[in-house]
Amino acid sequence: MKFGKEFAAQMVQEWQEAYMDYNYLKQTLKEVLRFRKLRSTPPPVAVATAHGSLKRRVSLYRAFSGLTGRYRGSPRKSEDEVILVSAVQEAGGDEHYQTLFLNASDEGGEHEHVFFRRLDDEFNKVINFYKNKVEEAVGEADGLSKQMDALIALRIRVDNPVVGGSNIVNLGSHAFSSVSASVVHPPISGRNPEWSRMGVIQEVEMSAEANAEDSNKGTNNENSNSQRKTTGGKQNMEAFRPASLEVLDHVKINVEPETPVSTVKNIISSSKLDLSYSKEELRKAEQLMTQAFVEFYRKLRFLKSYCFLNQLAFSKIMKKYDKITLRNASKAYLNMVDNSYLGSSDEVTKLMERVEATFIKHFSNGNHRKGMKTLRPKPRKERHRITFSVGFFAGCSAALLVALIVLIHARDILNSKGGPRYMESIFPLYSFFGFIVLHMLVFAANIYYWKRYRINYAFIFGFKQGTELGYREVLLLGSGLAVLALGGILSNLDMEMDPRTKSFIAVTELIPLALLTLVLVIIFCPLNILYRSSRFFLIQCAFHCLCAPLYKVTLPDFFLADQFTSQVQALRNLEFYICYYGWGDFTTRNNTCSGSKVFDSFYFVVAIIPYWLRFLQCLRRLFEEKDLGQAYNGLKYFSIIIAVAARTAYDLRMGMTLKIFAAATSGVATIFATYWDIVVDWGLLCRNSRNPWLRDKLVIPNKIVYFVAMVVNVVLRLAWMQTVLGFRQAPFLHRTALTAIVACLEIIRRGIWNFFRLENEHLNNVGKYRAFKSVPLPFHYDGIEEDKRA
Repeated sequence: MKFGKEFAAQMVQEWQEAYMDYNYLKQTLKEVLRFRKLRSTPPPVAVATAHGSLKRRVSLYRAFSGLTGRYRGSPRKSEDEVILVSAVQEAGGDEHYQTLFLNASDEGGEHEHVFFRRLDDEFNKVINFYKNKVEEAVGEADGLSKQMDALIALRIRVDNPVVGGSNIVNLGSHAFSSVSASVVHPPISGRNPEWSRMGVIQEVEMSAEANAEDSNKGTNNENSNSQRKTTGGKQNMEAFRPASLEVLDHVKINVEPETPVSTVKNIISSSKLDLSYSKEELRKAEQLMTQAFVEFYRKLRFLKSYCFLNQLAFSKIMKKYDKITLRNASKAYLNMVDNSYLGSSDEVTKLMERVEATFIKHFSNGNHRKGMKTLRPKPRKERHRITFSVGFFAGCSAALLVALIVLIHARDILNSKGGPRYMESIFPLYSFFGFIVLHMLVFAANIYYWKRYRINYAFIFGFKQGTELGYREVLLLGSGLAVLALGGILSNLDMEMDPRTKSFIAVTELIPLALLTLVLVIIFCPLNILYRSSRFFLIQCAFHCLCAPLYKVTLPDFFLADQFTSQVQALRNLEFYICYYGWGDFTTRNNTCSGSKVFDSFYFVVAIIPYWLRFLQCLRRLFEEKDLGQAYNGLKYFSIIIAVAARTAYDLRMGMTLKIFAAATSGVATIFATYWDIVVDWGLLCRNSRNPWLRDKLVIPNKIVYFVAMVVNVVLRLAWMQTVLGFRQAPFLHRTALTAIVACLEIIRRGIWNFFRLENEHLNNVGKYRAFKSVPLPFHYDGIEEDKRA
């Protein structure tokens, strides 16, 4: 892969504009190359005259622009020297790097001068951004040090409540600050014999020994090693000054997990909780601090990668310049890069080292492997047995599907006497699994293309690294469920038509229920099998959706709720399960559900629930974020609720008035939802974009794909209006089969929406879910104490 593509692939998308614009500089070098090729060809006389006048105009421009006189006093060190790079001190104290091209008077030198001017602009942009981010990281480290103050004091108080305030050392302020670079100091293990009974005593000696380590690094001769034994002890004793547990008197804690009850409490009273010094409180605080350290370390890794990639990019572009111009300018410029803040600062490296040491000491019980596994989780390895199993189950599913089609056609089941009853009673039970399998296959395709185009879906969804499912794992689960469902259908038909088992009709009808029970048992199984972390993550998100708006809305929550809006027919089939087996219809295969008022009422409500949950989620985000766009999004779902209610009423009661109302509301909701999908969720149809009618940033190089997706979305959006447009039946299909086909089209539309929605989130952060998670910290300092610490 070429460096330009690899460089773009390794970028942090949120920082994309802050990276060096490699393609822009490469285009500038192409202009230089193009001019040199033209110069190598002898031009005609007329052209030469014109070129000579152009050369005179360019030379005149350089003379009056001050480019030659500005550095008139700068001596050239050697004849081979091409550029002079200098740092100019700006008014704000920042350094601004400028490059003087010494061969500007050469023919074509104006193009090379433009290149170095643009190169300087890119370098100054990169270095200023990097400085700001490092300052932010140092400030965040200071905030974590204050949190460590409170956490360590809380550990000691919880472990030994009798300990007085004068016997404890203030450690946290030394855990993340240094004299020169304000970086994190590692906690060093140790144990004071006086407090040997306390299980957290190693917290107390961290400050002194950390400062001893920094003082050791500050000296470079052997004599300092002997002096450190005498003078270092005094310095360490000063740093090891006793401090009381007074820090706990100036902090409040908020470690209560977000639940419907806690949400209601926060609405009633927004004050933070006081410390109760309980072990449960300590455990929750440690969990939050662990997450905070992991995310902070992740930011530092991104910063280090940003620094390395930009240094490599400047090296590549300068070597390309030397190759095109046959000059030797890269050495001087890259020396400047190495000596600049970008190449010489080590704050990020030190912060990473200190975070590693602190995390291993305080959150991994000194276990280096365990600590680094948490800070740097390894990506999931692809296993051959997964690929083999996917192929095996996919082949079995295809064979069972062919056998089912042959069996239905050979015995003419649909046109038989019991065919309509089978379609009304048994088909909805098995079509439920068909909808789930189709959705899983579509999601597997989404994951495949997200990975192919380097969309960081695992982070956007909040999966813990190494636990996210790949498309092979999702295909394995989908094909396995397909084998179970198709096997159940074939066994059901075989038992029904075999004279030996025909008398066991009740047992035959229980096969779909047994299959559903098996799936539910697997989903809720507490054992660490079949991707437990992913199953529990799904359960947690589904519970948050059901409890909306009592939980803070995260991207996985509303993304899953959107999936539910495309599975309305599956939810209705689940309702049919309850009715069919709860009322005993399975013993005689009589569908009495459709004539029940209770069933019709729930049939009406079930279709509205997914959209109602999304409406509540929009309201929660509106009140929290004060974003007017969430109000419009909620209005969109409210219009869909009205349309679904009208269509369901028409489906159950008929009537021309209901038909007109359903058609009108469905038309409005379809237009509103289609516009929101394409313009807001996908970010397309931008007039002023550099990609006409698309958006500035795209991951698919073939732009026609976006236009096809927009057309397909519009067509599939119209499919849900089939109930009010008169296409309720087809001559060759039963009504339930037609309903299932329309539901499958909606699932496919949702799959297309999934890809472009996450692509837009990955590129533009449209949902305001940043590239770095904001982890809530457990301790909140009082304003007075914050002022004292400032």
